[in-house]
Amino acid sequence: MSNEIYTLDAELRVELGTSASRRLRKENKVPAILYGTEKEAVSLSFEHKKVIKAQENEGFYTHILTLNIAGEPVQAILKDMQRHPFKPVVTHLDFQRVDATHKIHTKLPIHFIGEEAVSKTGATVLHQATEIEVSCLPANLPEFVEIDVSALEAGVTLHISDVKLPEGVSSIELTKGHDLAIANIKVPKAVVEDTEEEAAE
Repeated sequence: MSNEIYTLDAELRVELGTSASRRLRKENKVPAILYGTEKEAVSLSFEHKKVIKAQENEGFYTHILTLNIAGEPVQAILKDMQRHPFKPVVTHLDFQRVDATHKIHTKLPIHFIGEEAVSKTGATVLHQATEIEVSCLPANLPEFVEIDVSALEAGVTLHISDVKLPEGVSSIELTKGHDLAIANIKVPKAVVEDTEEEAAE
């Protein structure tokens, strides 16, 4: 994916407050804030059309981004995005600075693969989670977590502890002792009943 998706030009905001943010949105700009690494928070704004283009890519939500602020590149990750309730409009962005020597906490989307193989057996993969919260150094941060379910049998429940995370990446929930369910393999009731009838015959 092009690095252009992960690079945004930002302008420093001088005027703050609700009225100032409303004026920015009328100018097709998105108000934002950058915080973290024990530095003072900075108020920014971005071109709305560029934000809309960038947010269409899944990697924008997990990748290390470069914010060009007054000619200075700053590494950051997206922590929150607010949208208009029914219009295709981004209304606010929250970014957190990234320090290469400090671990970051973020959520990664889960990509399930092999579901077609499961469906051929008459079973269904029920997703119990769509993302995993992880901790890692910025250099080790993947864009997503891939989970292969093709070999799983009916009745099996997949937990976080069953997922092999990339090297240097750890689960936040597991460190808390919470081995949450990620997915389970179910056979529809109708299929079970048909199988039982065939066995009886």
